[in-house]
Amino acid sequence: MILKVRKKGIIILPKKLREALGVDEGDEVIVEVVGEELVMRALKPRIVDVDPEIAERLLREEYDLERGRYARMI
Repeated sequence: MILKVRKKGIIILPKKLREALGVDEGDEVIVEVVGEELVMRALKPRIVDVDPEIAERLLREEYDLERGRYARMI
């Protein structure tokens, strides 16, 4: 499929390509240059089930480490 680059670098993705990628209006895509090619893929964040207590513990540890770093600077 050949697409035309329009004013300001805009490229219109035909419906067939949007459906193949699973993207809708407002969705984000990742575009990378690989050699001389553009590679496009849908940005689909993964939803992970995390125990809130573990998340809180990890965030607390990170906070304590950062606080310690800044305390040594002063």
